[in-house]
Amino acid sequence: MRTHKIAVIPADGIGKEVIPAGVRVLQELSECDGAFRFRFKTFPWGSDYYHKHGRMMPADGLDALRQFDAIFFGAVGHPSIPDHITLWGLRIPICQGFDQYGNYRPARILPGITGPLRGRTGKDLDWIVVRENTEGEYSGVGGRVHRGLPGEVAMEVSVFTRDGVERIMRFAFGLARKRPRRLLTLVTKSNAQRHGMVMWDEIFAEVAREFPEVATDRMLVDAVTTRMVLKPETLDVLVASNLHADILSDLAAALSGSLGIGPTANINPERTYPSMFEPIHGSAFDIMGKGIANPLGTFWTAVLMLEHLGEEAAAANLMKAIEQVTAAGKVLPRDLGGNASTERVTDAVCARIRRIRRKAR
Repeated sequence: MRTHKIAVIPADGIGKEVIPAGVRVLQELSECDGAFRFRFKTFPWGSDYYHKHGRMMPADGLDALRQFDAIFFGAVGHPSIPDHITLWGLRIPICQGFDQYGNYRPARILPGITGPLRGRTGKDLDWIVVRENTEGEYSGVGGRVHRGLPGEVAMEVSVFTRDGVERIMRFAFGLARKRPRRLLTLVTKSNAQRHGMVMWDEIFAEVAREFPEVATDRMLVDAVTTRMVLKPETLDVLVASNLHADILSDLAAALSGSLGIGPTANINPERTYPSMFEPIHGSAFDIMGKGIANPLGTFWTAVLMLEHLGEEAAAANLMKAIEQVTAAGKVLPRDLGGNASTERVTDAVCARIRRIRRKAR
């Protein structure tokens, strides 16, 4: 039997609710399939850990995670701790430390879901946003001097390397050529950012020659936001820098119905290190503990993790279960217009998994 070792980090907020729901769904899948199993280990890192130890994870945290096949991650953020401390204390060190440079976030209007774009369905809005995940605007380079004085200066330096840009371009082209439309849109701001973003434009044109089967176009980041809203059917895969793709992927999730359904994969394509999988929605402390968090984004994230682990059939079955639940429209969380609890949505998806497996037999 194939065994996958998964590090589980629920971390903060509703991550503590939706990640256990995701673990339950994964266990249901493995029991129904019978050909693979999971070995989960939960790490109690995050803001609670910070309050006790003054840091988001222990100094040897990456060494502890290195032995796993994948990381199933919740969210970071707590009202009592500045956001830059929580983010740079846990999520970013994992992404950068394990060279998870290939971040991608699918966005699609699922069956039965009515998004904010009138009359649009999954035929019109079906995208992947690819994000460079280890450098760029989130490189962490910069500093502040003369704090509190009239001449205080803060510098945030965006760092783009040729190697970093080339590899995310190849990663994005590789995803685009597997899609039916085979279209890749480069998103930059090279009219104003004339150094790093111009280099992105130039390298995109160079790498495109290696993928003649993929059609390409490019847009400025402000222009592509209007295209996402007004002409969603003209987009397929988008590739952008760390900051731009971070923002665009949130917009994409919102346009597909809710941030609560958005999945994320942080990939180390070379598989030198474990990759990390997390829902897009954040810690959402305003609804923490109420049992109403939408777990569908976590389940879709689990689909991406299963695909990465080579369990394509199980991934397809889980995605089918998610789509059947949303299509039925009877068990939907509040952010999608229903009133179902986290537990009830999880029950519904697990029931669909069992039904799909019985039909397969």
